[in-house]
Amino acid sequence: MEPNPAFPDAASGASDPVRAYVEWLGAQTPGPAVFPLHDEAVLGRDRQDALASDKYICIPEQTISRRHARIRRRGASYFVEDLHSRNGTFVCGERLAAGAWHLLRDGDELALASAQLVFHSLMLASSPNAATVITRSVDATRFAPVVDAANAARTDLEKTVHRLHAMAQVSIALGAVTDQATLIEKIMNFIFDLFPPAERAFIMLRTDENELPRPVAARRRGGGVEDPAQVRISRTIVDQVLVRKRAILSVDTLADRQYAAHESIVAQAILSVMCVPLILGDEVLGLIQVDTSSDPHAFQEADLEILSGVCAETAVALKNFQLYSDIKGLLDGFVCASVQAIEERDPVTAGHSFRVADYAEGLAMAIERADDALLRRSAFSPAQLREIRYAALLHDFGKVGVREHVLRKEKKLHHADMRLLEQRFRYARACLERHAWRALAQQHLEGELGMTLFRRECERIEAQLEEEGARLDAFFATIVRANEPSISHSSAPPELEAIRSHACAGCEDAGFRLLSDDEFSALSIGKGCLTPDERRQIEAHVADSYSFLILIPWTRELAGVPAIAHGHHEKLDGSGYPMGLKGSEISLQTRILTISDIFDALTARDRPYKEAVPVERALDLIAEECRAGHLDARLFKVFVDSKGWEARAHA
Repeated sequence: MEPNPAFPDAASGASDPVRAYVEWLGAQTPGPAVFPLHDEAVLGRDRQDALASDKYICIPEQTISRRHARIRRRGASYFVEDLHSRNGTFVCGERLAAGAWHLLRDGDELALASAQLVFHSLMLASSPNAATVITRSVDATRFAPVVDAANAARTDLEKTVHRLHAMAQVSIALGAVTDQATLIEKIMNFIFDLFPPAERAFIMLRTDENELPRPVAARRRGGGVEDPAQVRISRTIVDQVLVRKRAILSVDTLADRQYAAHESIVAQAILSVMCVPLILGDEVLGLIQVDTSSDPHAFQEADLEILSGVCAETAVALKNFQLYSDIKGLLDGFVCASVQAIEERDPVTAGHSFRVADYAEGLAMAIERADDALLRRSAFSPAQLREIRYAALLHDFGKVGVREHVLRKEKKLHHADMRLLEQRFRYARACLERHAWRALAQQHLEGELGMTLFRRECERIEAQLEEEGARLDAFFATIVRANEPSISHSSAPPELEAIRSHACAGCEDAGFRLLSDDEFSALSIGKGCLTPDERRQIEAHVADSYSFLILIPWTRELAGVPAIAHGHHEKLDGSGYPMGLKGSEISLQTRILTISDIFDALTARDRPYKEAVPVERALDLIAEECRAGHLDARLFKVFVDSKGWEARAHA
């Protein structure tokens, strides 16, 4: 972590709020170097490639060990630990025992060998008795007439302390915000706290650096919200702020020749206005304007400086949101592209993962409207909804390792096996004919048959061959029917056993059976089209999905994706796979994914091995699973009540 002399939260750019910082008094900078602290940081001499930049504080002094000490937050307090350093760690002159944690208080002096540091805490909410440190004061009394010098000075000091406290709260609050809408809401609230005379404020943001900014929020004191699209603004002020990148303070605006002629200012009777750009580097992200119609001297130079500070921190937060949005879009695109590439291996089921994701997300959102109060209390946050969607998109990721002929299997027998079976029946028919006519020819050669008897024997053989042919045709028709997979459990045709037992004579008297044991086992499958071995291969995709997904360095918000996807074939009674989880061992998110996956598998129209089941029939089949104790009946009721399949059909 590089030293930063600016206010730590505004400069760190970290996603976690800055709650404390340390000053290095011996740094080779014009002033003390400031290092922001988040949850944990290691202090040492050299850079640590294995640690993130915000997890390591580098103090390049030869007397300091490579990993000298560590500071960690626990709840509302920070503690320091000596990491068995060579020259020791001291707090307020007392040497710490190696490996022992020592509580840090605001203002504590730390000595790492020869390096002198000071610890400062920003956790005002958890430390109500902490003294407010005023690093700069502004003599605001010169802008107002002096009636009572002592009272005026005391009032101004109170205002200054209040504003400094509010500024600290702004910095802490902005570090904890994770979305733009919440940021704008907090900024609006802080503006009216920081500037009591302010009557109106609005924020304008750019969506593209080549476009003009547009109003995104407008509010009046007291909470009155205005339509941003109807906000009247002065183009002169906006152009000066955006193009020249200058903060503007206009006192007694109607008397200011530069602005008094503008219709927007005159129409709203604006008497005092501040307008500050949101700048980060060379990029102008937008602006914030604060104005009033009641006091021409409402805002002073000190107010403009405070608003400029607020805008600087806001710009950093906005840029972080833009970067976060870019990263989110990149991850979304990568996930969708990966899913599409995997589903290309089985074109007939392409789109399944995307449909399941829509069903699962819709069901998860519908929980907050459920009749069941217990379910309503389990309503998901936007981050959790995104986690569920990713898990649904990637739940079949492991199918990339399943052999293609198993993945694309349409019937109980593979196409090649069925063609071999057809050839075997033709061979059986040919053998029957060969044996029959050969026997007749042999009798005729031996002179045993006269012409009349020969004709009668021919007619008998033809009738017998026709009868045997019809029998073979019936056998084959039975096999064709048995080869069709069943959606629900069904018994194998009883004729299959007779077919397996039927023996045929070969051309060279080598007998053979029409149906092998493996073929008989495949045709006897009660549900679906997979043999036990093939089903094990398919079921292995769940474990393979988990093995792949845990290799991805998910963020904290998405850390549950592998576990949710891993359990989507588990059943509440423990009959599922791969782990045989029961009841409470299966998370609510996974139960949602299971119902969504089953519904799409039943109703999908792109499966060649089965007809699409009507929605009503699919719901009946899932209801049977709920009554059998396999699925969550409460969630299924929410799924039925919300009719999530209709929303997707109209999308």
